[in-house]
Amino acid sequence: MSLRRKAREFALQMLFRWEMNREEPAALQASFWQSARAAHETREFANQLFSGAVAHAAETETLLARHSEHWRLERMAAVDRNILRLAVYELRYTDTPAAVVINEALELAKKFSSEESAAFLNGILDAIHKTAADTR
Repeated sequence: MSLRRKAREFALQMLFRWEMNREEPAALQASFWQSARAAHETREFANQLFSGAVAHAAETETLLARHSEHWRLERMAAVDRNILRLAVYELRYTDTPAAVVINEALELAKKFSSEESAAFLNGILDAIHKTAADTR
């Protein structure tokens, strides 16, 4: 498993915990890394993804609500919501290629959610990516 994929898994775990408990992000990171072990680069990338996804959560939720036809965010599985938060942050605010971001999100869904979730998330992320490409 690549270091970046592992970092995305760690970021997803932190996001899930953040959503459930609404802990202060810096305190959550500190306690998370007390039990999780990772290389420095993996830890740094995970922290960047987590912090960015939390910082842009409100904006991301508005975007997701617009692109998830017939699905309210609160009806989505918590894992799926957090995969979407993570992927939307990475699509919009990093230089990672969109195809990589979407593929990594689908791999997270397959591992932590379900095959059906992967197809659902793919549709939403593809629509968000196309909309962003159209506005450039």
